[in-house]
Amino acid sequence: MLVRAGSAGHRLAHAALLAGVLTGCSEAAVGESETSARPSASAGTTVRSGGSIGAAGSACELPVTFDMAKGWKPEAVQAPLRQGPVSLVCEIDAKPAGSIGFLRVWAGESGGGDARSVLEGFVAGEEGASEERYSTFTSGALSGVRVEYLFTSELLDETKKESAFAVVTADGPVVLHLGGLDTEEHEEMLPAYELARRTLRTA
Repeated sequence: MLVRAGSAGHRLAHAALLAGVLTGCSEAAVGESETSARPSASAGTTVRSGGSIGAAGSACELPVTFDMAKGWKPEAVQAPLRQGPVSLVCEIDAKPAGSIGFLRVWAGESGGGDARSVLEGFVAGEEGASEERYSTFTSGALSGVRVEYLFTSELLDETKKESAFAVVTADGPVVLHLGGLDTEEHEEMLPAYELARRTLRTA
């Protein structure tokens, strides 16, 4: 049974991430073009590809394929959560590469609207999201929409950056979302997120 992912899901996820760190040791803008979106602190950073994900026979079979950053570990989700119009189908863990966070892939049924409406529905399903900034992008033959926003965690009493993008394929919409333990971790993982966006293709 699909479960809506809201603030409760985020509280569990953030608590788990925080526990992992401790144990391990240690202006809303609408309709902007890609060129007008503000660059992130990691915009000039490059990252090596560790192979692609999404094709038949890969760890996560998806409507799209894209390159993963070297060291990140993918795993299919067997009991998916639902957020807005899409359900969680794959998690790509950054911990083996030294960061705390996931690149999560969400997929939905065909006929669910265009990329903008899908992404808006996804963000609306995340309680605590604010200050969304949308922009468009293209990757190969795909056109999509991306968003940067803030997420406020009631559990940790802090606000951090999150990013996501959406495309619509013949098999339905796909959303890729990047969170992170905090804004610093998010910024460090942005090159891996951008690698996925730049190499995105239909499967």
